[in-house]
Amino acid sequence: MTTHTNFSLRGRNPDVLTCIANLSNDEVFTPPEFANRMLENLATTWARSNDGENLWSNPDVAFLDPFTKSGVFLREIASRLVKGLEHEIPDLDERVDHILTKQVFGIGVTHLTSLLARRSLYCSKWANGPHSIARSFDTAQGNIWFERTEHTWVGATEWVYTADTDGNRIKKFTNGKCDYCGASQKSLDRGNDLETHAYAFIHHDDINARIAELFGADMQFDVIIGNPPYQLNDGGFGTSAAPIYDKFVEQAKKLNPRFLTMVIPSRWFAGGKGLDEFRESMLGDVHLRSIDDFLSAADVFPGVGLKGGVCYFLWDRDNSGDCEVRTHFKDWPVTTAIRPLLEEGADVFIRFNEGLSILKKVVAVETGQSDSIELPEGLRFERLVSSRKPFGLDTTFKGKAAKSPGDIVIYQNGGTGYTPRSSVKANEHLIDKWKIFTGRAAPGTGNRDTYPHKIISTPFMGEPGSISSETYLAIGPFDTQDEGESALSYLSCRLTRLLILLHKPSQDTTRKVYTFVPTQKWTQKWTDEDLYAKYDLTEDEITFIEKVVRPMVLSELDDA
Repeated sequence: MTTHTNFSLRGRNPDVLTCIANLSNDEVFTPPEFANRMLENLATTWARSNDGENLWSNPDVAFLDPFTKSGVFLREIASRLVKGLEHEIPDLDERVDHILTKQVFGIGVTHLTSLLARRSLYCSKWANGPHSIARSFDTAQGNIWFERTEHTWVGATEWVYTADTDGNRIKKFTNGKCDYCGASQKSLDRGNDLETHAYAFIHHDDINARIAELFGADMQFDVIIGNPPYQLNDGGFGTSAAPIYDKFVEQAKKLNPRFLTMVIPSRWFAGGKGLDEFRESMLGDVHLRSIDDFLSAADVFPGVGLKGGVCYFLWDRDNSGDCEVRTHFKDWPVTTAIRPLLEEGADVFIRFNEGLSILKKVVAVETGQSDSIELPEGLRFERLVSSRKPFGLDTTFKGKAAKSPGDIVIYQNGGTGYTPRSSVKANEHLIDKWKIFTGRAAPGTGNRDTYPHKIISTPFMGEPGSISSETYLAIGPFDTQDEGESALSYLSCRLTRLLILLHKPSQDTTRKVYTFVPTQKWTQKWTDEDLYAKYDLTEDEITFIEKVVRPMVLSELDDA
């Protein structure tokens, strides 16, 4: 065994891949421990589908990480194959060379990460260099390919005049978006000296043809695995970004692997900009056999500010059925259920296994139906909730400090003010009624998902003669103050807010998140004890609710 091979295989502490910092929240390095958790799940499912075969003892299985960054997946796969193929290929040098040249492949997301991935896998940033532990490569890239890719800008309406390489005056458009990934030209058309973030795997019309160009016409990958980039600036307001991980998933499926497993943000379960078609496709895909859902991304990627948690899924081309859903959060016991991804009457994935049973009880009491979780429109609290801009006024709208005759109160960002009735552009019927105001954004917890939390910002009563800016949603109308206070007490209940959470993918609390919340009779002050009794919840279900949802005191501040 050569010194180089020995260096690649012996245990080292600390592992350098546990120490490197992430490049951004969009390109997150995967910790080795987490990569191995995904590989264990893959190996278990492989054995189940292949008469107990050990995945790591098969010399013909080909693996692809099409968005490799640190190279951790390829390195850990290679390490497992080195042990598993010991009897098949006894000579260690020959075994390592076979694995690196015939079984593990990657596509770098940037030039820097391609070098890092080669260093992790080959012990050299040049696959054919003197320090590489692979012996048979005749190219510096080996099986980890990278080549600068450019975005394809379309739809631009603005331009500047500049010069081409020959000095000729030309018109250069500036505000387009990429036809493949939706990236903003203003943000990422930055010249040849800066990274484009035009990821090769999703910037091609025929990915099968492209893979054949890169790795050979006969290449068929059995396993595609990895952690794709999550989002790119799309040129919207402020720091607006659009998800792109869905494009990597869809492109990988076109390669028709036997197994596909990726770690992606969990927001696709119920929301996310531009993810409706992706969510519909995923929830209707009977080949999605398991989802491991981590409520807090910090439990997987320490220090990463990614709200809404992350998940990894396993897709099995040759087997179908219900999905095994496992929920993880810190030291809580892992909950597991085998169930359809899309419940009858739902348009989102119900994230909590315990939450699903509670929702079914609520709907059964309200409708008498046990085979659906859909509330009839007339029973939905949602119908009382306004859309964004309930009175047609932006978040930036500011009322006057002093009241003039005929002015009404406006609840706005930073407090209250006064504005003429003529300012109101929508929902005039709510002005002189009692209503409830609640913030569009839930109270923040920094960059972490913590439980229990409040789910919504603290609601408060809006008296007749009051409106709000876009900062708040309006709920109502109510004919009397007593009715409004009854509904207000209902919103403070933990069960109500759990039902909101089941349809809430992020801090943004829109009208739609109230889909699973039934209306009540507004004749009493509601308490959780009343609701627990009405829906016949068990002690275990109550314990779960109180573990997830924080008590709410209606007078408390949201930053408390």
